[in-house]
Amino acid sequence: MIEFAAPRTALKRSDMAIKTYKDLNVFSESYVLALEISRATKRFPGPEQFELARQLRRAARSIPANVVEGWAKRASVAEFKRYLQVAIGSCDECKFWLEMSRDEGFLAAEECSRLENRFNVLGAMLKSLWKRWKNFQS
Repeated sequence: MIEFAAPRTALKRSDMAIKTYKDLNVFSESYVLALEISRATKRFPGPEQFELARQLRRAARSIPANVVEGWAKRASVAEFKRYLQVAIGSCDECKFWLEMSRDEGFLAAEECSRLENRFNVLGAMLKSLWKRWKNFQS
């Protein structure tokens, strides 16, 4: 069963100033999802902890890390957007590793679909922020 999340914006409500990366919904969502991936991969068998699980955790953690690093360089629109592009790539990479985890029998199909859907939503949030960033500069 595919679960559809309510559409979210990458930014906080418009009446709230964006002062730090923690004010970005896209950061909060990606951080929580990275933690969820970390918990899910701890159930993988021992040998896969150093292979598949490690790759999936690395890709998932890369998303909020790139949002943070891009935020630190936000004075340059091009530089911030470059880090968002890396985060978008890591988001897609997570979906690949999830499929591999499902197909190798380490992740149930239902859990895989739920997580893939979360990464689809997160990817849309990142792409939206990438397209609209110039309008939201502080």
